[in-house]
Amino acid sequence: MPPPPRPPCPVSIVEGRPVARRTHRLRVPVGRQPIWTTDGVLHGHEYLYRSVHGTSSRVDGWPAPHQDDATASVLAAVLRHLRAGAADGPVRAFVNVTRSYVTGALPLPVLRDGRLVLEVVESVAGDPAVLAGLRRLHAAGHRIALDDFTATADQRAMLPFASYVKIDARDLDRFGDGIVTAARDSDAVLVAEWVHDRPTIQRCVDLGFTMLQGNALGSAQTARL
Repeated sequence: MPPPPRPPCPVSIVEGRPVARRTHRLRVPVGRQPIWTTDGVLHGHEYLYRSVHGTSSRVDGWPAPHQDDATASVLAAVLRHLRAGAADGPVRAFVNVTRSYVTGALPLPVLRDGRLVLEVVESVAGDPAVLAGLRRLHAAGHRIALDDFTATADQRAMLPFASYVKIDARDLDRFGDGIVTAARDSDAVLVAEWVHDRPTIQRCVDLGFTMLQGNALGSAQTARL
């Protein structure tokens, strides 16, 4: 399915249809999946773009400008949610961000209490502009997560700036346990994603992951924020 046409106001994107600026407080559907420590403590949620109907969208297949708009929509909704004093408490909010937000071509919202985690999607190349952007964000105190880490050269270059490294549990079979060893070249917390059954939970614990995310621990639920 092709991506929707790009709206003129990215923060107000609702399924690709332009939304009048006066409706910027509109509650939009956002997916939310919990991230747990291996000893059962809720550490955070990953927030995901959803269509106006609340269904999953293959945002990673969209052109870059549309991905930017989807990121803007989720960021705006999550920041409204957190600033409103929602019941998340100290739990962290992981939001996928695109190259434009990493390099500073698009501005990031300010949340000074440290709850926002910038999750750099795997399609972002580790070129000089991106590495400079990550260095600035890291120096400014932002927490950064690397999504779908498979130990590519670009991802290895980003490791010094990462507070979290997220590895798809399915990639352990595709690439081997060496990607976990490579992730340990940093001081980042290791998060296993797509954990769908108890044997996978045990395997990830044995490999040294300290956080888990996946349907075995809670599926993504759509909420209007």
